[in-house]
Amino acid sequence: MQYDPDHFSCLSPRRCPIGKSLVLLCLLLYVDAATLAFATTALLLVYGHFHEPWKIAVFGGFASALGSATQLLLLRWLLATDKPWMRRFTPSRVKIEEALKQFPSASFLALAVARATPLPDAPLKLVAATIGYPIGLYGLATLLGSMPYYFVLALIGHKFEIPIWIILGAFALIGVGIGIDALRRKLRRRGTAA
Repeated sequence: MQYDPDHFSCLSPRRCPIGKSLVLLCLLLYVDAATLAFATTALLLVYGHFHEPWKIAVFGGFASALGSATQLLLLRWLLATDKPWMRRFTPSRVKIEEALKQFPSASFLALAVARATPLPDAPLKLVAATIGYPIGLYGLATLLGSMPYYFVLALIGHKFEIPIWIILGAFALIGVGIGIDALRRKLRRRGTAA
């Protein structure tokens, strides 16, 4: 009997039965939503190949909504804490004021629509944490917003097996776009300050 290294490999969901698990996907979506939320799109495209899109939309959306609610609780705690070592993790007053100017009302509909798109919703999360938006309503808005978005991405992943290099390339393009936008804002602020 020959040794096949791929037989024991769990580096790919295709080779590892637990890697295809809907439960694992939900756990990953929870952790992603509770932290930086940067891998959601890739997870949905990859796992869409293994599960029905409606299951990913419902169960994945629920896990992600729980993670988002956890993140909102953490943001509230960070904003409320007055410990010196935590100040470097807390958004600056300037950033909070900018977010409040940009999003004066963190309404239910705004939260749901923001979650239904691939665009970053960090400013809206910051506003929701600052104004003390109810956790339950926040979770419901993110659930209802994420379900159609998750369904579409899972359906794409279900119909087409998308190579990981395309997903990583798309992340790189998004990162470049975010970097250019941040640089543009910084230059605009410098121009108005001068």
